[in-house]
Amino acid sequence: MSNPASPPAVGVLAERPPLTFPPGFLWGAATAAYQIEGAAAEGGRTPSIWDTFSHTPGRVVAGHTGDVACDHYHRLDSDVALMAELGLKSYRFSVSWSRVQPGGTGPANPEGLDFYRRLVDALLANGIEPWLTLYHWDLPQPLEDAGGWPARDTAARFADYTALVADALGDRVRYWTTLNEPWCSAFLGYGSGVHAPGRSDPGDAVRAGHHLMLGHGLAVQALRAARPDAEVGVTVNLYPVTPATDSPADADAARRIDALANRFFLDPLLRGSYPADLMADLASVTDFGHVHEGDLKTIAAPLDLVGVNYYGRHVVAAPVEGAAPEAYWRAPSCWPGSEDVRFVTRGVPVTDMDWEIDAPGLVETLRRVHEEYTDLPLYVTENGSAFVDAVVDGQVDDVDRLAYFDAHLRAAHEAISAGVPLRGYFAWSLMDNFEWAWGYTKRFGMIYVDYDSQVRIPKSSARWYAEVIRRNGLAAE
Repeated sequence: MSNPASPPAVGVLAERPPLTFPPGFLWGAATAAYQIEGAAAEGGRTPSIWDTFSHTPGRVVAGHTGDVACDHYHRLDSDVALMAELGLKSYRFSVSWSRVQPGGTGPANPEGLDFYRRLVDALLANGIEPWLTLYHWDLPQPLEDAGGWPARDTAARFADYTALVADALGDRVRYWTTLNEPWCSAFLGYGSGVHAPGRSDPGDAVRAGHHLMLGHGLAVQALRAARPDAEVGVTVNLYPVTPATDSPADADAARRIDALANRFFLDPLLRGSYPADLMADLASVTDFGHVHEGDLKTIAAPLDLVGVNYYGRHVVAAPVEGAAPEAYWRAPSCWPGSEDVRFVTRGVPVTDMDWEIDAPGLVETLRRVHEEYTDLPLYVTENGSAFVDAVVDGQVDDVDRLAYFDAHLRAAHEAISAGVPLRGYFAWSLMDNFEWAWGYTKRFGMIYVDYDSQVRIPKSSARWYAEVIRRNGLAAE
């Protein structure tokens, strides 16, 4: 295979035809608790691994933390009013485990649950469907101290926490996501160490990945027991993986990275098994003794939907002695057993994260999940881009982000036209926020946040997206 074609430049929208999405298509935006809530030590909340990580010198750019973030905890009502102004049909948010269950065990914290009750009630009052994510990377610190996700018991604790949230909110929340991007939790948190908790052990990363999925399966059971009518799914971050050339060596490099990035999770979750080639690739890392009898059946519990987070493509090549990874998320220990595979840049437009822009890859990804794995409804639960934004005369004209959304929504429509049962799209992110190890130096939001004053300014992309929602599609211009 030759190098994939370069995606079109971002920044100027070419003339394109209007596109209408199916009736009932769910238009939303997404956030995560630690990235926006703030109030890190209020209302009974205790530290998570991200509190500990961000307060550790050298872990986060400029020493930034999520202590205040977007102060959403205190600005819930005004933030929901902004969502209503945009015309959002759904809002995907995550629950802070340590706000609801301080320490990760024991009874629920009533004050923490009350915050999410108020959020859900405010959403419903404004005609916005709540979409609740149970875990977006913020493990309570005491559970990490007890072993974290590499420890099997953490999966059971996650099921207990799920039952508490389901009991409190199940009467008013229809859509539930168990995990957000378990690849990041496992391989960035316990492999490369660039995310919390900052550990670097390839065997721990693999064990964490399995126990995250086991926790997912146990959480599905807890949700089914509490709310049989709930729509339950999981969100995985997926990438098309392309060999840099048509050489057999590059093809094998692509196979290896695809196994770790995609099939490590898709196969157990949707087929109830680990790929044989993945297990062979990891033979020097683990004997998979952490996989107990019955685990894979639990992991593959029937779902109602699958969430796909999409940000780009991996182009890879066979190892070359002395070659180094090109960016932090591709650090060698993100890829246990395949540390020496090279990630190739193609000279195409990139975002401020230095992520290549590749809208056609979204079509490939959605078609693959549907055609190879499942007939379940699919949702794009995250898709977005960081760019450098400037406030000029009180406005933020983020033309590059607007063009990014336009290109990816056209790709989503193409997937639907190809038979993919895509039912909704959540823009990442509703507002600028704490971007994990990058702190406040990267902006993904449709709404600009001045972190000193906490003033919110809807960007051009927000106004454009509101019109997309109103039209249920894309205009010609």
